[in-house]
Amino acid sequence: MISPHTVPADMKTLLETLDWPVMPEVGQALIRTFSDADADVHLVCRIISKDPALTATLLRMANSALFGLSGQVDSLERAISVVGMSLIRARALSICMARVANLPAGMDRMAFWHYCMLCAGFAQWLASQAGVDEQEAWLAGMMLRLGEISLCKARPTLAPQLQAKPVEPGERWLRQRQLIGFDEGQVVAELAMHWDFPDLLVQGLRHTAQPLLSPQVSRLAAVLQLAARLADSGTVNAQSLEALPLMVLLLLKLDTQTLLASAPDVKALTDLSMFHA
Repeated sequence: MISPHTVPADMKTLLETLDWPVMPEVGQALIRTFSDADADVHLVCRIISKDPALTATLLRMANSALFGLSGQVDSLERAISVVGMSLIRARALSICMARVANLPAGMDRMAFWHYCMLCAGFAQWLASQAGVDEQEAWLAGMMLRLGEISLCKARPTLAPQLQAKPVEPGERWLRQRQLIGFDEGQVVAELAMHWDFPDLLVQGLRHTAQPLLSPQVSRLAAVLQLAARLADSGTVNAQSLEALPLMVLLLLKLDTQTLLASAPDVKALTDLSMFHA
């Protein structure tokens, strides 16, 4: 539920025009495991197994370049034992969100999800370099642009301007704030809170566009800021890295030379098989 104590009046008015998508039952159960100290691999496996289509999609992902496994994975239990509970949970939740996300008319569905996967992949990579939770970063990266969907629905007459191309790194948030007064991270944070995601993930999303201005600096927000900028660039090279905000890099104790040396394979980050289900 949206808290009136944390939502500015003008944002509350905007959010009241929205019908938040309903998280599937399996997704709700997975989110509850974040705050369940007794949650383990077996519980997560039982939850996911209740949805055969979700299980099948996860197995396709496990056998794609996205997971980078060697050998065939033929069961959910095997996938979890090999790559871990947090990774499987994050991917399962992303599939649940993709199922209920209703994209605005005219938005290229596959291009949208390609960007989300790229942002998530870059976020996971940067998190690994900065000592931030990798799977939380991946999941938040997947969620970030759901805020743009909400903005387009709340102000449909502005959708063409909100979705205008090309988009220079960082330009999306400036455009959103100029047109509506809020950016996608601030809006999707309210959706994440509505879905009862952990507070650290909510705060990371809320401050993505301006991580250095948050009351309590969020390292996850800083990771998401850099990941989204690189996703707008479409690649990791010397030019895209040099364009990243220096103060955000310093906050995470990252340097461009080290990042360039460890740059991920972009194609391996954007397997879209889950969206063909």
